[in-house]
Amino acid sequence: MPDIALYQPDIPQNTGTILRLAACMNVRVHIIEPAGFPISDSALKRAGMDYLERAAMTRHVSFEQFEAWRTPLRRRMVLLTTKATDTYTGFRYCADDILFLGRESTGVPDSIHETADARLTVPMAEGMRSINVAVTCGMALGEALRQTGTFPRSTG
Repeated sequence: MPDIALYQPDIPQNTGTILRLAACMNVRVHIIEPAGFPISDSALKRAGMDYLERAAMTRHVSFEQFEAWRTPLRRRMVLLTTKATDTYTGFRYCADDILFLGRESTGVPDSIHETADARLTVPMAEGMRSINVAVTCGMALGEALRQTGTFPRSTG
C-alpha cells in the first residue's frame, strides 16, 4: 500500500484532511518536520475529526531522518509538484511508493526535487497556479490505489 509524506506542512486543515483520507484508505502518513503549526493544533483535529485517532502517522524530525528511514527500504519517493511535466495518471505506481507533497506555501527545495525518484503533476486549466494539496493528494492516492489494487476492502 502506498504511503503519503508531507514535507513541513503549514496549513493544519489540509494536514487534517489528508490524515482523514489516510485513515479511510488505510495508508500511513509521514510528517516531515518542522510543521508550520503544532501537530496537536485544534484546526488539525477539527479537519480530521474523529478519524485522527485511526490515522497511522509517523513523525520525522527532518528530511534527513526521513531519508535515513526510506533509503534502506528502497521505497520510491514520488513527488507531486507543479514543476513537473509528467502527469500523475501517466505514471506506473508500485504498492510501496511514497506520495510526497511539499509545503502549501513554497513546495519543496530543489535538493528534494533532485532526490525524488519521480516528479508528477496534476494537469490544470491554462493560467491556473495550483490545486489544493489535500485535493492533489486524494487524486494521486486514488490513482495509485487503483493501479496497485490496494483499495481497502469494505466489510459493511
